[in-house]
Amino acid sequence: MKKILSIITLLVVVANSVQAQWLRVWQGEETTRYALSEFPTIPYDGAGSTLTFGEDSYSTAEIDSITIINAVTITWTNDGATVDIPESVEGVTATVDGGNVVINNANTWSEQEFILQGTSSAGSLVYKGAFKTKFHLNGVNLTSADSAAIDIECGKRIDLILEEGTENSFTDPSTRVNDNEDYGGGKAAFYCKGHMEISGGGSLTITGNYKHALATKEYLFLKRTVGNITIAKSVADGIHCGEYFKMNGGALVLKGIGADGIQVETKSTDKTEEELNGQFIMTGGSIDLTMSTQSTKGIRLDDDAYDELVDGHMVSHDATVVPEMYILDGTINVTVGTKALGAKAIASDGNLTIGSSETSPTVTINLNADWDTEEERATGLKAAKTLLIAGGNTTVNANADNSRGVRAYALRATGGTLTVTNTGEDSQGIKLDETFFPEGGVVNCRSWKIK
Repeated sequence: MKKILSIITLLVVVANSVQAQWLRVWQGEETTRYALSEFPTIPYDGAGSTLTFGEDSYSTAEIDSITIINAVTITWTNDGATVDIPESVEGVTATVDGGNVVINNANTWSEQEFILQGTSSAGSLVYKGAFKTKFHLNGVNLTSADSAAIDIECGKRIDLILEEGTENSFTDPSTRVNDNEDYGGGKAAFYCKGHMEISGGGSLTITGNYKHALATKEYLFLKRTVGNITIAKSVADGIHCGEYFKMNGGALVLKGIGADGIQVETKSTDKTEEELNGQFIMTGGSIDLTMSTQSTKGIRLDDDAYDELVDGHMVSHDATVVPEMYILDGTINVTVGTKALGAKAIASDGNLTIGSSETSPTVTINLNADWDTEEERATGLKAAKTLLIAGGNTTVNANADNSRGVRAYALRATGGTLTVTNTGEDSQGIKLDETFFPEGGVVNCRSWKIK
């Protein structure tokens, strides 16, 4: 036990000597971060068997390790940017050109953390690395002049932490100096090559003047602690991600969207061990989405079917993955504006499940748009396979002429309430290809059509 005490005491002394910002306590894969400035002393109880940080106590026998975090701090002003790399940090180099910062991280043995702060009307960050990384947004507001505001060229897990009480924003220009689709900066105002997990109670606003607002090549996960995220504008999709989208909390607002609100791309794969691929999973938080563009989708989940040109002939490839949309809890409000002709509020190329026997989401859709063509009506809920209503309260109002509340292959109800109204001229309530399976719950609709 004396050896353990000596090691931890040494860690604290070293941390103070290099002005480290944080200390992490690891228990298996779980970790808790503490600011060392808040804990000048770390008391022990029970003859050294318990380690205490404020109100948190740990059995020393259950602590796997304690690590010291020395963060790299990037600070922007309208005069440029500065990068503070502590002497203890290895493998990190920076290039600064006015407000444009390029970080190269050769570290592949430990997780590096970065603090982003300050304001610039001509600032950006390109990050290149090959190991999982954390970015703390500590009141950073960047408007880029010629590229993505943030371009993270790292295919690993990226933790984006919105520090409590901070307001953060990123905006890109309407043109690109180098529009190369192989280069992530051409895809969005905020681009991440890997999979991104967002946490923290601060706020984040993204404006995409060139293409997407926020794009990740792999999955996007909004954790329960997330504060407010606003997509203020996007020329293309508000949020575009690969693999899957998962939301456990936070308040997500999307408006001024030029294409789809949230689009999830399903990867074509023959690997059965893929944990998740082609899912939209919501277990908490809120989504408030306003649609104003013709023939778009508010929340879009595609399968991986595609066509390609081979030797002058178009070849069709069938889907190998059936996408699954799960709205299990939380609140979704979608307003389809009058200009969003033929738009679909929530659409899945596979199955769509709302609620469960233990959860009660609230989904409200208002259709104020007419059809795009006679075949493409503005639609509230669309499922290429089965729409399952298992809990909660779902309301679709087909207010516009020729709009349609629900379009699905089949409808199954086991719990909760689905209410569909169609007050617009020649509007439809529910249209099914197969049949309705009433196993529980309540379905209210005066206009049905079943093939």
